[in-house]
Amino acid sequence: MLGNVLSDIVQGMVSRTTGPLKFRFLLQPLMSTFLAIRSGLKDSRQGKPAFFWEFCEDPTMRRALISDCWKSVGKIFILAFVLDCIYQVIVLRWIYVFDALFVAFFLAIIPYVVIRGPVNRIASAGKRARALRASESEPRPPRMKKVV
Repeated sequence: MLGNVLSDIVQGMVSRTTGPLKFRFLLQPLMSTFLAIRSGLKDSRQGKPAFFWEFCEDPTMRRALISDCWKSVGKIFILAFVLDCIYQVIVLRWIYVFDALFVAFFLAIIPYVVIRGPVNRIASAGKRARALRASESEPRPPRMKKVV
């Protein structure tokens, strides 16, 4: 049963890449990636840990993290859902809500979650490296000799 459902979903995903509205399979993950980069850089500036890591490690922060994620990528998710429903009406002459939710999740949420944390880590590493170089290049005050 579950195997049939998953194979139908995968087959449906593959067929959606060649039909009408196929541009969304490129455009929506790119928009989600842009928002993930922006959020990851913001996390780095604020000194926050990686998004997915914090989500898994700190149960008290999950609600806030989901809310933050939804604020960033919610409109893209809704757009992906609506466009998939339009695709289904054009091609299948019916709307399969679960399939549309899966496609929207795949196109909007997955790229966002996968990219946000590594961007934060890379930006934080770059910030630490710049701070280290800056501290090494600062002239040190001359050492004073002790007068006994």
